Amino acid sequence: MNRILLVEDDRALQESLSECLRAENFEILKASTIKEAQAALRDSPILIVLDWMLPDGQGIELLRELRASSNQIPVILLTARTDLVDKVLGLELGANDYMTKPFEPRELIARIRVQLRQPKANESTELLKAGPIQMDLNSHHVNFNNEEVILTRMEFALLKLFLESPGKVFSRDEILDLVWGMRYPTTRTVDMHIRQLRQKFAPEYFETIHGTGYRFKTHPDKLKESGESS
Repeated sequence: MNRILLVEDDRALQESLSECLRAENFEILKASTIKEAQAALRDSPILIVLDWMLPDGQGIELLRELRASSNQIPVILLTARTDLVDKVLGLELGANDYMTKPFEPRELIARIRVQLRQPKANESTELLKAGPIQMDLNSHHVNFNNEEVILTRMEFALLKLFLESPGKVFSRDEILDLVWGMRYPTTRTVDMHIRQLRQKFAPEYFETIHGTGYRFKTHPDKLKESGESS
């Protein structure tokens, strides 16, 4: 069932988006508050279009709640906020995409279809392993030395990139393109996330290639540069 949960308190926008989505053969569950959205989740939508500002709180509170419970349903945030920090926050908390109002309904539909083309979590079990690091792509659980490590969405995506291509050198710009998928963060964003991964795992796995970028070492030596910062 192509059932989408539309969480939007602007009634006119809610109705116009509902009409457009129904024309694309989606079934629409409508909610105007976080409380209504929580109740609507019982009807098993396959995607959530979520407004940031709602009468009983912020949409990102619902997003945070979903991700904390390991619910990986695709979420597209809608917001009038244009500040870079808000976009980064939304994506860090687990949003799959972000649209700034005003926007064209056709663009929203296109972005919904992109999300729905992604493999479903229950289609197969996928594990990535490198030494004592193990990543479950379905549950988004990561273990290091048999202990779970809690990662933000972007830390998870960055580690996944490295685990998929161990030994490959990535420039900072490549990492921005492949992990963030857009150009608005700066290369310092990459450096910050590398530092965070070094703190949560071990510094020697994430090697700085001076003047170029970073490389993940599958079987790192106890490097002289293991204490090296970016």
